[in-house]
Amino acid sequence: MRFEWIDRGYVREIGAAAAIVAVGVGWRLLTGSLEAEATPPRAAAAPAGTPGSKPVAIVNGVEITSDQLAADCLGRYGAVVLETLVNRRIIEQSCQQHGLAVSPQDVSGEIDAMARRFSVPRDKWLEMIQQERGITPKQYADDIVWPMLALRSLARGAVEPAAEELQQAYENRFGPAVKARIIVSRTRPEADALRKQALEAPDEFGAIARQRSVDVGSASANGWVQPIRLHSGDPLFDRAAFALQPGQISDVVQVADQFIVIKCEGHLPPAGATLEEVRSQLAEELRERKSRQASSEVFKKLQDTTTVDNVLNDPAKAAARPGVAALVNGQPISVDDVKEVCLDRYGREVLEILITRTLVDQALKKQQHGVTQADLDAEIARAATQMGFTKADGSADEAAWLARVTREEKVPLRHYMDDVVWPSVALKKLVGSVPVSQEDLDKAFAATFGPRGRCRIIVLDNQRRAQEVWQMARQNPTSEHIGNLAETYSADPTTRSLRGEVPPIQRWGGQPTLEREVFALKPGELSGVVQVADRFMVIYCEGFTGPATVSFDEVRSELYDDIFEKKQRIEMARHFTHLRESAAIDNVLAGTSQSPAAVSRAAGPGSSGLPGSTLSKAEAADLAKPRMGSMKVPPAAPAARQGVVPASLEMPLPR
Repeated sequence: MRFEWIDRGYVREIGAAAAIVAVGVGWRLLTGSLEAEATPPRAAAAPAGTPGSKPVAIVNGVEITSDQLAADCLGRYGAVVLETLVNRRIIEQSCQQHGLAVSPQDVSGEIDAMARRFSVPRDKWLEMIQQERGITPKQYADDIVWPMLALRSLARGAVEPAAEELQQAYENRFGPAVKARIIVSRTRPEADALRKQALEAPDEFGAIARQRSVDVGSASANGWVQPIRLHSGDPLFDRAAFALQPGQISDVVQVADQFIVIKCEGHLPPAGATLEEVRSQLAEELRERKSRQASSEVFKKLQDTTTVDNVLNDPAKAAARPGVAALVNGQPISVDDVKEVCLDRYGREVLEILITRTLVDQALKKQQHGVTQADLDAEIARAATQMGFTKADGSADEAAWLARVTREEKVPLRHYMDDVVWPSVALKKLVGSVPVSQEDLDKAFAATFGPRGRCRIIVLDNQRRAQEVWQMARQNPTSEHIGNLAETYSADPTTRSLRGEVPPIQRWGGQPTLEREVFALKPGELSGVVQVADRFMVIYCEGFTGPATVSFDEVRSELYDDIFEKKQRIEMARHFTHLRESAAIDNVLAGTSQSPAAVSRAAGPGSSGLPGSTLSKAEAADLAKPRMGSMKVPPAAPAARQGVVPASLEMPLPR
């Protein structure tokens, strides 16, 4: 059971927890064993490195060397990078055999052409590729554009369009078309019956399609489809459509495993352009389409006829051929080449992981804590149980959980151990126990099982408009009228379409301003204008749901466990943030240098230096404010001013 309350100050920090237990259960699990090394990750505690190995980062005086970083990059991404290098080598060898070459100028020109095709400047095109696909400009040029051009050259003879292909492309793009509706069935008898029904009532064809067609796209549009053009699909379907006159209904046409009835609603004339006018455009599009298909076929043939010996992932072969990662038709790809590409593409990302490991390991040693095998096993079991992976007897099903991690999350087992399990255990050791007060339990119980406010809310994007709508709402504070106002004026699409209805609002759900207002209202009562962030709300209370029929004692244990888990994770995030901010870190790759941040002087003896409260001054002041529209009188208010006067009463409404 997951409970819905956690203190607002903690809610603000919970997102930071992901930075500690980032993606990535150990090498032992890769072979199916449930034993693991309980030592800190290897890279964090490795020696300084071999002669010539340079520091890439210094963390509180401890060096992380280029050798360490290269080894970790290779372990994480070596297989992926090696596959890329092998594929490139296969293509390079074939190009050499055929006397073909793709120059850097060719690659640059293709990138320019791609940018022009999408009508964006070259730099913006490369920026889009990097943002949307996570590919650097160099990786895009080396791993995508160069192979594409090389394979296109190898398949050149197969991509030139024939005269017949140009004619068909012209007819498809610029020739006549048929406006039509269709009814799609899964069986011929059903299609025959629907065709008979349509013949008896042609004007009802759209209604029949809407009610009976199994093709959702056309059924939702009363059977309408995009104009049917020649050479756009199955030839039988095309011929059947073009043979019809307006108003006619076709025989049943089978296309694959579907049975289709077509009704012609009219014919569209050709576009008017001649073949000669569009020949070059069509030829280029055909070359592009054919080159993709031909390139795929050529590469498949090259792979089938190439001998690849993967040395990197075979310990016996690696021992026999030191320094070799793979052999492609006998030509070696060195481990150093793979490392170099790994460092170039993933070095900064992996270095941040090594810095995190080093910081946590240093803190463990300073506090004389250690991570044991039992700790790691318990963490895996806890994660499995929490995510619902249990056996029939209720015990944790670690194997099923680990399979899910590797399959669905696509995280190698070794990295899951190094980047998730070990840091989680270590930070829990550093944080220790966290308190769960009776107030925490009471709030969680109220949030999960207590009454909730049923409301309609009108959301406005500026105060002036909110005042106008509030004035209209208070003249007739009923559900129907508030619904009409929400449908007309709400700036939020959801509340506008639902006529102001929102899910019932619970106490302690993380929206204190909204919750205070809702639970201060009586059924049938209208709020003042309530500002939440940059939006202004008018709230109408329709009533409250009853509390759940469960006693506090029945769920106390589950409430406690859930709150403890959340608060512990948040404290782990806070502790790591403190470690990071109070560390001296020189990151050579990123070109950054960080000095320790000042520790709070208010911390007493034995204090960790962490701030005592997560509630900011602004948030505390906000909580102390009287609710807008409430009857609480500010101390400084003149005697004549009873209650807090909403801003909507300070200025006249526009006429």
